[in-house]
Amino acid sequence: MEIEKIKEHIKDVLVETNFSNLGEKKVGKVRDIYIKDDKITLISTDRHSSFDRIIAYVPFKGEVLNQISLFWFDKTKDIIQNHVLNTPDPNVVVVKKCSPLPIECVMRGYITGVTGTSLWTHYKDGKRDFGNFVLADGLKKNQKLEEPVFTPTTKSDEHDRPITPTEIVSEGLLSQEMTDELEKTAKTLFKRGQEIALSRGLILVDTKYEFGLDENGKLTLIDEIHTPDSSRYWKADTYMECFDKNEEPEYFDKEFLRLWFKEHCDPYKDKVIPEAPTELIAELSRRYIEIYETITGKSFEHNFNTPILERITNNLEKI
Repeated sequence: MEIEKIKEHIKDVLVETNFSNLGEKKVGKVRDIYIKDDKITLISTDRHSSFDRIIAYVPFKGEVLNQISLFWFDKTKDIIQNHVLNTPDPNVVVVKKCSPLPIECVMRGYITGVTGTSLWTHYKDGKRDFGNFVLADGLKKNQKLEEPVFTPTTKSDEHDRPITPTEIVSEGLLSQEMTDELEKTAKTLFKRGQEIALSRGLILVDTKYEFGLDENGKLTLIDEIHTPDSSRYWKADTYMECFDKNEEPEYFDKEFLRLWFKEHCDPYKDKVIPEAPTELIAELSRRYIEIYETITGKSFEHNFNTPILERITNNLEKI
């Protein structure tokens, strides 16, 4: 989609929803969550979260993220069942209610990152033994690992805590059998994701999976999968050139919007923050659409005839 077309619709965003008939409502960073009996309705809004707050509303973002996740759920359903029941609208997915497991399954294929919990940060500080795997000396930032590694974390409203498979069992979070199944499944999903991404000219660098148990106690893939909000993607054709030059790989970049806010306010402390320029919001929207089209191989088609909330309301009435 052309950037000028996006600018024309810069205010046509889904900020929030209120469907009392869908059950108890919970509000996530991006999604509105409705729980009723054994079903959950997930509505992806256009909210863009950073610095523990909403910083912008990005046209088409919710639709794009929902459709990317549905693409990957379909491509991996032979590996593990997922929670998807039906998709009444481009922004909506109805899923079966599962009991979430207390572990977030993080998979990493490359040694990278800048945060305090990243593999590269620990490695450059001298750490080699990560409990369930050991890294050799002499690795460079952004280098491909011999084999992808499983680096689970706990789930917390405060801060996720890295935890080894052995600790998952010893702390009584999950059984050994379930921990082994999670690791095996996460690695299989990641391998599939890397293969498909590479066929589209992308490297799936790292990602996270969430699992739950369905009403029969069967392991089920829940939440989202391989979206640009839960995964890191690099461009495959320039990766080696960048790596050899010690340059950062080309990647799906959302950081420019964060940087703008950091330059124009204190986004952690200021009660009111400025509105980001239309050009930046439109560019971020364009990038979301571009990665959708790259991953799925489909052209992004949006219904401009009906306002988003009205369209969702109409579609939900049909189910």
